[in-house]
Amino acid sequence: MSIVDTSPQADARYHDRLRCMPPEKRIEAAMRLSQAVRELALASIRARHPGADGQELRVRLAVRLYGHDCARRLFGHVPADAT
Repeated sequence: MSIVDTSPQADARYHDRLRCMPPEKRIEAAMRLSQAVRELALASIRARHPGADGQELRVRLAVRLYGHDCARRLFGHVPADAT
């Protein structure tokens, strides 16, 4: 998968660097990226819903990451405006 907002040269260098990394370093990098995505998503949800409690934040984050159907199966009720 190529990055569309990056020059082909930079994209090639990025993929070359990934290929040179040992597997455990690639996994660590993927985990850090995943955590960063969750933190950014949660910050966005908190900004839009400043009064939300922990449970509501978890539900809205599940909707954002996995969709309404999955969040509904996990939590039951999902706010209609959850995105």
